[in-house]
Amino acid sequence: MLNGLWLGFFVVAMVSALAQWLVGGNAGIFAAMVESIFAMAKLSVEVMVLLFGTLTLWLGFLRIAEKAGIVNWLAKALGPLFRRLMPEVPAGHPAIGLITLNFAANGLGLDNAATPIGLKAMKALQELNPIPNTASNAQILFLVLNASSLTLLPVTIFMYRAQQGAADPTLVFLPILLATSASTLTGLLSVAVMQRLRLWDPVVLAYLIPGALLLGGFMALLATLSATALAGLSSILGNLTLFGLIMLFLLVGALRKVKVYEAFVEGAKEGFDVAKNLLPYLVAMLCAVGVLRASGALDFGLEGIRHVVAWTGLDTRFVDALPTAMVKPFSGSAARAMLIETMQTQGVDSFPALVAATVQGSTETTFYVLAVYFGSVGIQRARHAVGCALLAEFAGVVAAIAVCYWFFG
Repeated sequence: MLNGLWLGFFVVAMVSALAQWLVGGNAGIFAAMVESIFAMAKLSVEVMVLLFGTLTLWLGFLRIAEKAGIVNWLAKALGPLFRRLMPEVPAGHPAIGLITLNFAANGLGLDNAATPIGLKAMKALQELNPIPNTASNAQILFLVLNASSLTLLPVTIFMYRAQQGAADPTLVFLPILLATSASTLTGLLSVAVMQRLRLWDPVVLAYLIPGALLLGGFMALLATLSATALAGLSSILGNLTLFGLIMLFLLVGALRKVKVYEAFVEGAKEGFDVAKNLLPYLVAMLCAVGVLRASGALDFGLEGIRHVVAWTGLDTRFVDALPTAMVKPFSGSAARAMLIETMQTQGVDSFPALVAATVQGSTETTFYVLAVYFGSVGIQRARHAVGCALLAEFAGVVAAIAVCYWFFG
């Protein structure tokens, strides 16, 4: 799938360039495309320098949280809920702890770091699967919640914005939080309908109702604020949450007699290993997207969509963020490249760039997650996993656009 997507970028760019040369007489288009390839290769290295630091930093802190027992505590706290949502998983099974750790990494926006943990969780669930080539209910729920991209603190999005020179990298904190809540809720409800999960079970309601009331009350409070106040609140909460989480990990680790420095270095080494494997993918996708933009093909396609949106009477500013949304289900690296390219061409704090960042933080690479997670354990029949995951993805995109108009419109 990625092979076709990547090759398609170059083929479409070539067709567009030939049309501009032969029909429009623009002979300089090929020089622009070659220049774009080298420029994007350089940008890839610049982005990777900060990405190395970000993944190394947060996997270091996550290892402290793991050794301090915070992850085990979360697993125990969520145990009653998982027993209702995944009744085939026995209490105390290792899969619950791995699922919790995976959600913790996803919650921090460490999508690349979350994948190895998620694969371990999927293999643990496969041990309980009575039909090895068919996805079990527990595996489907885990995958759909993974694909819904529950991101509570999108540190990698902050990193991309910082690298591109944003005055306040955490500005999109609240928009992403609201959009990812919409995608996750949609994913959970769709799976519950398909699997006939008893969401009205008293234990499940004890978890869901307080969360829903808290989110609803929070949104009601936000509705009373101006756009300027919303942006300011998002910045304050983003930075406060970020540093507060670091201090929580360190203080709990110290109280539990964890050698926090050694634990941090141990986790940081894992983060370095994860990050160094990303450079080839980032170079490949950024160069492909750069060629697509330089050839005029991307602008031509977006202009067509813009005309259709304008014909309906809707505002068209979000259209420039759609490339990130359109490729995200297929490839995280392609979506990452589209996001960075949008920030470069539109401006890091432009409305399209803010929408693209929110989409990136509140959606997941659905087909990639399906292929990797299910492929790793030999599952061939995905059942209702694809439909539920795509529905959650769509909800996340729509919510991201709507929330950005609320906050920044």
